Amino acid sequence: MYKNLFRQLIFLLSAPAQAWRDLTEREEKKDDYLTQFVYPLIGLVAASAFVGVFFAERDFQFEHAIKAAIKAIFSSFGGYFLAAYLLNELRKRIFKQQDNLLLCRRFTGYASAGLFALHILFALLPIIPLFDFLFLRIFILFLATLYIAWEGVMPYLQTVEHHRLKLSVAASLLIVLTPEIINRILFILMPGLRS
Repeated sequence: MYKNLFRQLIFLLSAPAQAWRDLTEREEKKDDYLTQFVYPLIGLVAASAFVGVFFAERDFQFEHAIKAAIKAIFSSFGGYFLAAYLLNELRKRIFKQQDNLLLCRRFTGYASAGLFALHILFALLPIIPLFDFLFLRIFILFLATLYIAWEGVMPYLQTVEHHRLKLSVAASLLIVLTPEIINRILFILMPGLRS
């Protein structure tokens, strides 16, 4: 399972145009993308957050590692589902496209490949002080997500050319910012999850 996951992830990151064409032609069962791509990647994000605390702290505390994993799970899941819902609403109301939440969920899941990969990398490499700046971190995540979304909005979401840039930027912003917003809300509402 993880072999196919990593193959799909690398394919989306290295050749997104071809990956989106393949995904457009592929017949998937309703929730295959969740069980074979999104959920395992979120699990890897949570595991890397747990392990990243081990590398980041001199005196490892199990409690901090669990808190980091819980925050990663909630922000990734919540961000994914909220971004997909908002993208569907955006497509309906602003771009006058058909209501298709399942398509938006699939798109959001696959377009989040760069986001998930970089979250894993950021968690496992906490020693790089450059990634501590939130603005720079969001900018890097946005660029990676924008590149993948740009290649996917036309073939996968069947968007017309003159809406391509707007929808790519909007989808990328939703995909990157919703997990950050949920993470901030968790930070405010649940002070026990602060590390």
